[in-house]
Amino acid sequence: MSTAATTDKTGARTEEAADVITGARERIDALDDRIIGLVQERMAISAVIQEARITSGGRRVNLSREMDVLGHYRDALGKPGTSLAMTLLELCRGRI
Repeated sequence: MSTAATTDKTGARTEEAADVITGARERIDALDDRIIGLVQERMAISAVIQEARITSGGRRVNLSREMDVLGHYRDALGKPGTSLAMTLLELCRGRI
């Protein structure tokens, strides 16, 4: 790829910066793949928990546990952590 194309794609103004950005983006893409895999694993485990809870006569969702999860993410990541936890909980609840 030409220097102009590389810097245009990355927004960098030098080839060196473009190389740094390209490498960092590759690492981010790999992390995103791992995060997606972990979320999918979390969803599967959550389904097992929900099934056990329902089979035993309990409710599908345990609100006190969800509050614990929200607090954990908020404490670790600040206010945006709460939003992230809400999204994870929504994904892991499945279809209600």
